Amino acid sequence: MSTLVIDNIGLLVTCEPALGEGPLGVVRNAALVLDGSRVAAIEPAGVAADERLDAGGRCVIPGFVDSHTHLVFAGERSEEFAARMAGAPYAAGGIRETVALTRAASGPELQAAAWARRREALRAGITHLEIKSGYALEVAGEQRLCELAGRLTDDVTFLGAHVVPAEFEGRADEYVELVCGPMLEACRPHARWIDVFCERGAFDAEQSRRVLEAGRRAGLGLRVHGNQLWPGPGVQLAVELGAASVDHCTHLSDADIEALAGSETVATLLPATDFSTRQPYPNGRRLIDAGVSLALATNCNPGSSYTTSMSFCLALAVRELGLTVEEALWAATRGGARALRRTDVGHLAPGARSDAVVLAAPSPAHLVYRPGVPLIAATVVEAQAAWVDPELLGAD
Repeated sequence: MSTLVIDNIGLLVTCEPALGEGPLGVVRNAALVLDGSRVAAIEPAGVAADERLDAGGRCVIPGFVDSHTHLVFAGERSEEFAARMAGAPYAAGGIRETVALTRAASGPELQAAAWARRREALRAGITHLEIKSGYALEVAGEQRLCELAGRLTDDVTFLGAHVVPAEFEGRADEYVELVCGPMLEACRPHARWIDVFCERGAFDAEQSRRVLEAGRRAGLGLRVHGNQLWPGPGVQLAVELGAASVDHCTHLSDADIEALAGSETVATLLPATDFSTRQPYPNGRRLIDAGVSLALATNCNPGSSYTTSMSFCLALAVRELGLTVEEALWAATRGGARALRRTDVGHLAPGARSDAVVLAAPSPAHLVYRPGVPLIAATVVEAQAAWVDPELLGAD
């Protein structure tokens, strides 16, 4: 098996404190040796290899791990976004519009659109991501979305309990029975996780519990959308049931923070969503100071966060959530991996998956320091160059 070396790295961020300086394990003037799908070694610059990618003194970081996306859908909702920017309040009911468009789309149309978003995410430095279903809300449709998502990632989440579809209006409990029965049975072979939107206007605590417990009996890991629009039971339920992650976490009580801090449940923050919906930003500083484990994710979806830019999320996390650059980068790499309960991604150490990003910058601080500027020079996934910008990388 041939080796690829990313050589002449000015600043290598490993996210392994034992390997280098500071909490991010920074190594200077390094070479990253990739042997097939795994990191083989970290060496001084200039090591020999079968193939060589010259970083030209630039910074290299682990690939971003985006632990919350809704990448498979049809249509867009730009008019809804424009209305919010003009003052209209956000309501989760817009999901039904995407459901109608997604149900009507063909499989090839959905696949082509999802692949285009995945390629866009690679250009943004996202080397691994989770993808949820949730835009069909019927048995065959949710099965189709899970199957399509499985062509892009092995972290597929069944989200039949996204909202109650129009045909079940006023019959939420009956819809939950469908989700926990035939829909789960159809989607389980294609999914690793189950999720529920535990929120006013979606599913209450008891309905959410039924969905999560059914998923656990079926062998799926647990995830929760919680505490996005209002204070609610989502965080407490996630911690009680041992969910890997509870996502949004915009409205938290002292008891919620205490519960998270004493648990293995990751709080996944989605600042691009708060930007798009004009919701208040969560207090990330308070969470970190309390000892809560954080992840950052894009929540790419057509209604409340139509972005694949993790760099934008980092900038918001530092400017609005109170995180340092180092904390934000950790949350978008190692934190995302922890939210997916993975040890193979989100860091660069011998044995880890060989996913790395070359920045057109000397340090990761530039991702926040130069917001909106494309700074991803190359994205490497399992030792293969999945995206290279010759102008940014200075390649021929």
